[in-house]
Order: sequence, then structure tokens, then C-alpha cells
Amino acid sequence: MEIEQKKHIFIGFGLLLIGFTLGLLVNSPASSDTPIEETEEVQEMHLVAYPGRSINYSQRFRDLNDKHLAAAKKIGLCPSPANREEAKQMKRQLREVTSCNNYVIDELTYSIPYLVPTAAARLDAIGAEFQDILSRNNLPSYRFRVTSILRTQDDIRRLQRTNSNSTAHSAHNYGTTFDLAYMHFEKTSKSNDYMTDDNLKLVLAQVLLNQQRDGHIYVKYEYKQSCFHITVRN
Repeated sequence: MEIEQKKHIFIGFGLLLIGFTLGLLVNSPASSDTPIEETEEVQEMHLVAYPGRSINYSQRFRDLNDKHLAAAKKIGLCPSPANREEAKQMKRQLREVTSCNNYVIDELTYSIPYLVPTAAARLDAIGAEFQDILSRNNLPSYRFRVTSILRTQDDIRRLQRTNSNSTAHSAHNYGTTFDLAYMHFEKTSKSNDYMTDDNLKLVLAQVLLNQQRDGHIYVKYEYKQSCFHITVRN
């Protein structure tokens, strides 16, 4: 009998301990549907926006290819370099453009990062004005992406093998033209504020509109390529 009593006492104590442990787990904050870390991360991020007016991009930026070509032939290379090695030797006529605080040179496939000095200076001016608008409106810093620049004759032939719609007569051949992506901007400031790609697109478009009105550039809104196609005029 004594052994049986001890056995019942031991079993009762075990059940009591299990019940107490389950009660702690049920009432624990960690059992919430939303993890604590994720909630804190969302609270730290603050969406901000450039207060500029919306723009009809396809209507504002519709300078056609003939305008781009005429400007490119006037101030650009003639003829375009045969290949990339030849372009690298044209140090007096071309300036290499590299990623900086204002923009990022994308991983180029069918072009190389060289522009005539006038076009390189205009790209720098666009980058500086983009940062100035963000700063004046107390917005976080971002960099836009340059996705296509100078195409050599070899680049054109390679591109035509993969894209039958591409043309040999492009302003990209003259070192006067570059494409700026209007999606996937890169945040450079450490603030918790952030902006949407659509709103940053509006900031970049405002810069291009200013430059276009001042007669510095031609701009074509490329919907399929998700970029602004830009040729420098002076």
C-alpha cells in the first residue's frame, strides 16, 4: 500500500508540473501572431514623398529618334568606335563614367561606360540636380541607375542577334546618349525614411523636364525598357 500511495503522489505531482508549464506557454507574449521583431521593423520605417505634381511621362518626353540622331551626329563621335578596345584608346574624345554618389553605372551588356565630355558633364549635372531636389525637400538620398551608354559597332551587331527590332542607327553610337532607369533606385542615406520607386521616378522626371526646357537634352520615355532615353544637345 505504501508503494502504491507513493506512486499516486508522484503521478499527481507530474501532472501538476505539466499543467503549470503549459499555462506559461499559452500566456507567453511570444505566442502572438506577429513576431515582435517584425513589428518593430515596420514601426521604424517611415514613408515620405516628394510633393511635386504628377507628370504624364509619355506626353512630356516624346522627342523622337530623328531629333536624337541629329543632335548626336552634331556633337558626338563620327564614326563610332569599331570595338571596345578602340573606344578605350580614344582618351581625348571620350570620358569614362563610373558610379558615384549621385548615380550607379549598371552592369552593362551591350554598351560601355564612355561618353563624350559634354555628355558626361550633363550626366553629372542631372545627378547633382537629382540630389539637390531630395535635399531641399528633406528627403532621404538615393542614386538612380544608368543602364545603357556608348555602343560600339561590335555591340550593335551582338544586340541585333538577340533583338531583331534594334537599329544600327541609334544615338547610342555617338557617345552622346544614355538611358536612366526609372525603377529600382538605390538608397544611400542611413535614415529610417524611405520613398517608393514611383515617387523617385517623379523626382528624376522633374530634373529631366528642367533640363529639357533649358534646351540641354532630348528625352524619350521608353515604357518597355523602363527607362528615360536621353541625348545631350550641347
